Amino acid sequence: MKNKKIILLLAFNILIAIFIIIIIGVINKNNSVEALSKYGSRGNEVTQIQTKLKRWGYYTGSIDGIYGSKTQEAVKYFQRKNGLTADGIAGPATLRAMGITSSSNSSTSSSSSNSSNVNLLARLIYGESRGETYAGQVAVGAVVLNRVKSSSFPNTISGVIYQSGAFDAVSDGQINLSPDSTAKKAAQDAINGWDPSYGAIYYFNPATATNKWIWSRPMTVTIGKHRFCK
Repeated sequence: MKNKKIILLLAFNILIAIFIIIIIGVINKNNSVEALSKYGSRGNEVTQIQTKLKRWGYYTGSIDGIYGSKTQEAVKYFQRKNGLTADGIAGPATLRAMGITSSSNSSTSSSSSNSSNVNLLARLIYGESRGETYAGQVAVGAVVLNRVKSSSFPNTISGVIYQSGAFDAVSDGQINLSPDSTAKKAAQDAINGWDPSYGAIYYFNPATATNKWIWSRPMTVTIGKHRFCK
């Protein structure tokens, strides 16, 4: 009888241990979901979100690392402008569009980051210059990279591309089209250092441009329908 009691006690303790392990697993899973920045969140990721959105003209509040109502509305504004679900939550898709590595995915390798940059740049090239010559498409990518190097612009590819009003393809949603293989190759060539624009930080179509200021910029080269300038 005594042995049976001991066995039952051991079995009960094992069941309790299994139950505790299951509960801990559920809690950890929920915590990983909650790690995404949303209303009420605080920390470095929120600071990055605020900094980028303020630089791009979506956010006017203070950069305090607190995900308040102003930050939430700025995220919704960014999401609407870029074809994302406007829920005000900085989930994986929104963070990728901002060029931010989620804290829940901090182990992402540099090769993945490079792949993300190539894809984003390819989307811009496809939206802005599909139908242009290959050199013309690479030149559009080079303009983005030249802006990254310039102190007058954001210092990341995503920052330059999503700067408010910078590119028509972002404003009209064409940034969300799937790029073809030519645009992807052009993006990679631009990142690798080929610059057919000769250091340009602007380009425009002379046939459609109405902005007088852009005509005053020193021209570097004309490729296809685009005039590139500094």
